[in-house]
Amino acid sequence: MGRGRQKAKHTKVARELKYFSPETNYGALERELASGQHSGEDYVDRWADEYGPEPQDEDDEFEPQQDQNKSA
Repeated sequence: MGRGRQKAKHTKVARELKYFSPETNYGALERELASGQHSGEDYVDRWADEYGPEPQDEDDEFEPQQDQNKSA
């Protein structure tokens, strides 16, 4: 088998995914979105106790570079 057959299979799968349109339950979607309108106080980071806070790198902060093309 050559590359042509493999490419044809990938094209077929891509086309099926592009035009696939599952039936959407808009009522369930509306309920889910409406129930998600609460404050973020319910959020619990379950990994915080195990790993602790993220270390801060010196490279994380933005420092503007000096313009090196200035003529003196």
